[in-house]
Amino acid sequence: MSSGAESPRAAPIHPRVLAMMMAARYYGLELDPFEFRGTPGEKNPLAADLSKWAQSAGLWSRALRLRWRHLMQFSNTGPVILLFTDGTAGLLVGANAEAKVVALRDPHAGDAEPPVSVDEMRLKEVWAGEAILLRAERGQAEADPPFTLRWLFGMMMMEGKSLRDLFIASFAISFLTILPPLLVMSVVDKVITHHSYSTLFLISVMLGILVLYETLLGFARRLIMVVVGVRTDAKLNLHVFNRLIRLPLDYFERHPAGETMYKVTQIHQVRQFITGKLMSTLLDLITLAILMPILFWLSPTMAWIVLVCATGILLIIMAYLRPVRMMYGKVIKAETDKQAALGETIFGIKTVKSLALEPQRKTLWDERVAEAGKWRLALGQLSNWPQTLVTPLERFMWLGIVMIGAYLALSDETGMQVGSLFAFMMLSQRVSQPLVGLARLIEEWEEVGGAMGQAAEVLNRPLEVDAASGGLRPKFAGAVTFQDVTFVYPGTKLPALDRISFSIPAGTMLGLVGRSGSGKSTVTRLLQGINREYSGFIKIDGADLREINLRHLRSSFGVVLQENFLFRGSIRDNILASRPGLTLEDAIRAARLAGAEEFIERMPNGYETYIEEGSPNLSGGQRQRLAIARAVITDPRILILDEATSALDPESEALVNANLLRIARGRTMLIVSHRLSSLVDCDQILVLERGKVVDIGPHDVLLERCSVYRQLWTQQNRHLDNQGARHAALAPNLLQGD
Repeated sequence: MSSGAESPRAAPIHPRVLAMMMAARYYGLELDPFEFRGTPGEKNPLAADLSKWAQSAGLWSRALRLRWRHLMQFSNTGPVILLFTDGTAGLLVGANAEAKVVALRDPHAGDAEPPVSVDEMRLKEVWAGEAILLRAERGQAEADPPFTLRWLFGMMMMEGKSLRDLFIASFAISFLTILPPLLVMSVVDKVITHHSYSTLFLISVMLGILVLYETLLGFARRLIMVVVGVRTDAKLNLHVFNRLIRLPLDYFERHPAGETMYKVTQIHQVRQFITGKLMSTLLDLITLAILMPILFWLSPTMAWIVLVCATGILLIIMAYLRPVRMMYGKVIKAETDKQAALGETIFGIKTVKSLALEPQRKTLWDERVAEAGKWRLALGQLSNWPQTLVTPLERFMWLGIVMIGAYLALSDETGMQVGSLFAFMMLSQRVSQPLVGLARLIEEWEEVGGAMGQAAEVLNRPLEVDAASGGLRPKFAGAVTFQDVTFVYPGTKLPALDRISFSIPAGTMLGLVGRSGSGKSTVTRLLQGINREYSGFIKIDGADLREINLRHLRSSFGVVLQENFLFRGSIRDNILASRPGLTLEDAIRAARLAGAEEFIERMPNGYETYIEEGSPNLSGGQRQRLAIARAVITDPRILILDEATSALDPESEALVNANLLRIARGRTMLIVSHRLSSLVDCDQILVLERGKVVDIGPHDVLLERCSVYRQLWTQQNRHLDNQGARHAALAPNLLQGD
């Protein structure tokens, strides 16, 4: 795709997109205009879409509205993008508060042209306040904080306005809670005693008003809690996904997908606890703080009884915390193993079906379900004891108070009236509820703590170094150098690569051959930055691989594997996955280059044909050719084919091999293959044996001087010489079978 006929269609870049690209260059980042994805139906790119584009490329960005006085503060800062009302944009590159002018640069202007000074009146004719701020990515501590309860609470505290309203509503409800019992006390002590209908009517009206206000405030409080929960969920989902996709590949290779998904979903249990039971209980404690003085005013004796019962409940639950914590840890392990088995079965369902492994997988699932059920039952039995011991105390806080209160009302020693008894009974219900809730909250905290640990075990793992910030972003030509590189996979002792060294110039088609386990795929993994714990030096165009920004590095590669994953969506969407800004014409060019055009045009809906999960409506060869088209759509300087043709049928392999020379034009290609016949046209072939370089050279040279390569070639082409003899030998056996 580097030639004129193969390159993506050159389309004019929108002024707003161009302004973003110029501002990003100030921070050393080259934005790809074809990666920008705007809101469908919008003629001009929106500020939010532009900001999101910059963030995905590794910049800190914020779309906001500014006033003229704000612009005066950007005198010595980086460029600010101003979005004009006519759909264009300009770069604010300076401000002079004394002269009351700002310096603007046209994105289409040359670097040598000076910026234009504009005053407030002229700027307001074309600018309504829309702007985008850019700067280098924030520090690691701010951008990627560890997942802890403290961080989770801090994120919730960002909803300051909603939480303030929530506190006000709870405080008001607490006061409204006091008044009805006191009014009931007046009804019993005054209205009934003096037969005052007018007082009864007035109290009835007041009670109705109080109920109305309490209903409205309760509705508002619940609504605010829902809003806070939804916003927190959204932030959590964004944070979790951002952390997951930045975890190194070897983590996903060593951990079952089902296990990871189960652990990550535990974060929502924590969120529901915090914004649900925890917040509700804490808000109810506001009611407790207000009502306790009233209870002591009504009857100190019964108020102390309530406190003693609540303390007893708390002590019982505290005594069971450690056993419950240990038991819950076993439940979590059993549930994790169960989800891992489920995920493995679903992801490997093709293998399960093709090898008739259903009975074995069902047996494994039965064992995991039984194990999880055993520990769930044990946890339930253990948790049942504190609940059983707490129940009598809870009942005494209600029924016992009625009996004791009646006794105190009958005896004139305390002077407690019947109305006061009714009021105390009503208020004590409101008091006992948060006290009991607080005690049970501590019990549930253990379960939440376990869920928190499960989620943190995944989310707090070290991210890929330099995944989204820092590092060099050079323009690649494609020269690759390995200098004394040694690499050992974690958990093994033998090196996968042992002090290998080789160098190829840009534009070379390099084949990598060797027996299984010789280190061919490891070379490509190191080159992509998947594994970075190696010794020695790997360089691209003279730049050390460790110094290159990881995202920039991988976006400069095209990679085709033996088994490629196609996303749910149309064929067009899959080809343009890495460049959503390109058009159908670009997808057609890439498909033609990969030899996929002919079968796509025969599909029911052509490039709009929908691919389901697992791509059941495509053959292996078709999937592979689509993967090649997806890799070359980015016009990569370096293209890696890792056993990309080994799973193809002869016809598909012939089509891909026929296009290899066209695909390789103007770029460096690394082709890993067991089939040496597909590498005969390579400029150089690197022969590996047990992690060491045996030889490197063209096909004809290696046949003469490299015994390992000659042996591999002979083994793969022996059938051409013995084909006739084999057929002659097989004939009698077939006749005997009849």
